Amino acid sequence: MVGSSMNNVDAFIENFRSEDDALAAARARAVEVGSNEPTAAVGALSAFFAELIDARNVVEARTGVGLTALWLLRGLDKDAVLTSIDAEAEHIRLARESLAEYPTSQIRLISGDPLELLGRLTDGAYDMVSLRLDARDLAAAIEESHRLLRAGGILFISNALGEGKVPDPAQRDEVTIAIREAGRHLRSEDQRWRTTLIPVGDGVLVAFRL
Repeated sequence: MVGSSMNNVDAFIENFRSEDDALAAARARAVEVGSNEPTAAVGALSAFFAELIDARNVVEARTGVGLTALWLLRGLDKDAVLTSIDAEAEHIRLARESLAEYPTSQIRLISGDPLELLGRLTDGAYDMVSLRLDARDLAAAIEESHRLLRAGGILFISNALGEGKVPDPAQRDEVTIAIREAGRHLRSEDQRWRTTLIPVGDGVLVAFRL
């Protein structure tokens, strides 16, 4: 009975914010090419935080097909800029299709290694960093994010529960351990971050840069 109730709660949360035609089209592209994208509730949460802090400069590490970028842009003013990075040129191409409604002046889509390119961005120039990286790059990307964010900026990490494996100590595969350790380290850095874990989608780790 408890499991059924939780499934109903999850479904209610996921359907609380519906996806418009552009978001639905982007999700269809994701299904077509097998790109793992966060749920609608996670996307809506990212837009909420972007709008909450009046973000002007946002960087996203892993574009996918542009679905998460679309959600982020829903929370940004027209004079804000989103920089989105993906290692796969095909993802960048698909993201351009997904983001066609937005002017190129508002979006920078960059093809290349996300972790390497994060390292080239300007210190303290960003209000929000959104990460959807390979778990093995996550710890290093968190360090780069602290450098990139202004004080009061938001770090938004999707898939923080690693397909539900992270809470289970019996799960010891490389990816799960990497996500678990990155979250534990972020939580322990209480002189640099204030951190919380939000149970939507596959988990969202949100940190406020001190």
